[in-house]
Formats: sequence, structure tokens, C-alpha cells
Amino acid sequence: MDRFKVIFKPDNKKIQVKKGTSLLSAAVQAGIYIHSSCGGDGVCGRCKVIIREGDFRAEPTGRINPDEKSKGYVLACLTSVHGDLVVEIPPESRLELDEATQAEAKALRLKGLFTPAEEVITQKGLKKGAFEHSPLATKVYLKLPKPNLDDKISDLERLYREIKKTRSVGIMQTGLVNIKRLGNLLRESDWNITVTLGKRNETTEIVRIEPGDTSRKNYGVAFDIGTTTITGQLIDMNTKKALSTKATYNKQVLYGDDVITRIIYATEGGGLEQLHHVVIDTMNDMIQGFANEHKINLNDINGVTCAGNTTMIHLLLRVDPTHIRREPYVPTANFVPVIRAAEAGIKASPRALLYCVPGVSTYVGGDITAGILACGLNETKKLTLLVDVGTNGEIVVGNREWLAACSASAGPAFEGSGLTCGMRAQRGAIQEIKIDPDLNVK
Repeated sequence: MDRFKVIFKPDNKKIQVKKGTSLLSAAVQAGIYIHSSCGGDGVCGRCKVIIREGDFRAEPTGRINPDEKSKGYVLACLTSVHGDLVVEIPPESRLELDEATQAEAKALRLKGLFTPAEEVITQKGLKKGAFEHSPLATKVYLKLPKPNLDDKISDLERLYREIKKTRSVGIMQTGLVNIKRLGNLLRESDWNITVTLGKRNETTEIVRIEPGDTSRKNYGVAFDIGTTTITGQLIDMNTKKALSTKATYNKQVLYGDDVITRIIYATEGGGLEQLHHVVIDTMNDMIQGFANEHKINLNDINGVTCAGNTTMIHLLLRVDPTHIRREPYVPTANFVPVIRAAEAGIKASPRALLYCVPGVSTYVGGDITAGILACGLNETKKLTLLVDVGTNGEIVVGNREWLAACSASAGPAFEGSGLTCGMRAQRGAIQEIKIDPDLNVK
């Protein structure tokens, strides 16, 4: 199949793409981010670019006025490559800042949309004792008694016995990889080991066995995967202390601002894989950033917890979200069992566990479950209202006796998705502010 070179100005980024590839897809492949609120359906009209030279095919659209058309403007999502092209991306169509603007932004301590995750100062946490300390993974240092002629139980049974002396454990299991190395490891460490115990639903799993005492090195990462923003925290799972908090934009906005647009994109060839990878890559960048800043080995990150709306969790786990938007609107899963983080592509300890906070329904997800628990809505006697105004907005009302919830596309309603006016709160949203010093406001 024919392949052609596309050069994007002013970045001068070059990429080879197949004949018929849309300019929007070519830009994404080149690492250039263009506004596309509708996810490439040609509805929002925000992905306008200028063809400077080359062969292309552009579908007709009412989003390009005659003056723009005379200047070479087209919609990137409705324009396909049919020869070598030179394309200019105007400032109003870009999701990130060009080099000149970045230099200005740096001086003003501002950032572009898709910059590395930024440190966030969090407010005072929950009241003391709000939750029982029950981490996803726990490290326990053990000094096992050596076997002798009077105590000849197997190495694995010996390990189980010592663990049960320190805590109440029901069903216990471990993997073959641990069993294979257990005999030599115990003897080489003089029977002094550290075990990492993970909560796998109703089972306690011996996730990892290490020689000596490494019990102080036990970290976890918690993520809030929002439709527009991803926030992460590095947690010392021994002390419950949050060591660092970072936030950045969810790059899935490249494929649509709202969950419905992304679900539609996920049903197209390769769409689900793309949506999965952009969020996983962002999470892995955050985890690596935490590890570098706090000099932590990724092998010591033993647990990952994620909260997000139902669609975001499906995309995180690479689960087809098709039926979320089709009557009768049924998700594949609201309660996802604890799995290996590596199964989702998360870079931590190879045997680290991933827990997704359970959702309630198709459009009321684990982020709302977490919010209800965090503010104690389910324990109060008073009639209480919880409002989450995000891209996907939810409202919960009730008390400890009953709760009722609903959701709506709050963000797109305010940001103008599919409309000719409106944008999210980013650089350019506010053009000018005037303050009248004589205005007396009480």
C-alpha cells in the first residue's frame, strides 16, 4: 500500500502514513495533539488545519466558511492523505503550546495541556480513624523455626503456620513461582524472610517472598481516573501517609471529550487498544515519577487502587464498553475482582495487585462510591447531597438508610462539546479580566 510523508508545521514533525489516513490520526501518530471534542465525527469543527501543499481529499462540511476554505482550511478528521503533505496547525486548534508559547508559559509558571504530571498540594485528609487501616498488600517479617526430626512439616506449611500466628487468615494461597524458589530461599536466608500478603477478594495470597527484613519498603499508588483529569498519589502502605500527589490531563480527550464519544471510538478498529494505552502510559509515567523522586524501586510498589466512572474502568482494563451506551445500558462488570496490575499493563512489582473501586451502575462508577465513603454520606442520619461536577457529573442524595444517584454529561454541557462556542477551563478560556478598585463588594 502507498505511504506518504506528512509534515506538520510549526513543529516540523514528519511522519509516514498509509494512503487514506485521516490527518487527525496522522497528527496523533506524530505526537501532535489537536482539539477534537467529537472524537473525529466532524461535528464540533475544532480540528481545523491549513493545507500548505500536497494531495488530499476533504469531505464537505458546514464547519468551514468560504473565507477559511479560500485560505486552505480543512477539518483534520474529514481530510485524508493522498500524497505528500505540508500541514499547518493554527494555535486555536492545538491542545498543547508551541515552543514559543511554552517559553512564555514557563516564565509565567504555566503549563501546556499535555505536560508531565504536576505536583499538587492536597488539602487536609480525612478525620483520624475514618477508615480501618487495611492495605491491599501487607509486608510481614518472619523468623521461621528451622525444621528438625520432631518438626518435619513442609516448607510451605511451615510458612503458612507462621503467618497464621501473626494474623487471622482464612483461605491462603500462593503461586507456583513462589513454591519453586521457597526451599532454597528459606535456607539461604537462614529462615529469616519477608512475605508480602495480598488481598485477593476472599483469599489471602502470598504475593512475594524476600530474604531478610524488607518490611519497611511497602508502597502503593492510588489513582482517580477522571474523564478529563488523572490524579495519582504515592502511599506508604505501612504508615498510611500520602508521600506525593500528581495530576495531569487524561490524553483520551484526543478521541473525544465525553464518555459516549469514547465508547463509540472504542468500537472502531483498534480504538479500544488506543484508549487503553494512552491512560496506562500516563499512569506509568506518574508511577515512574514517584519512584524517581522518592528513590523507590518499582518492585516495592505492591498495590494499585483505581477509582473512575464505569467507562473509564472498562477502558483501563481493555474491556469492551459497547453495551454501556446500548439499551438496556449494561456494563460488562461493576465489581471487578482483584487482579495483577501487570494484566492491565501497569508497571510496578510484577506480582503487584490492582483493585478497582466497585461502581454502582452504568453511569455511576467507583469514583462516586469512593466519594460517598470518603465524606461519610452512608453513615450520616441527616439528609445529605453529594454533587460531583466533572466531565461526567453525578448527584447522590440520601443518608445511612437509603441513597439515590443519577448522572449527566456536565462537562460537555459547559464546555460546548458539539456546539460552536464554549471550551474547558484552560489557557485562552478567559480573554481579559478587569477589576474596578472603586467597586465596594461586601
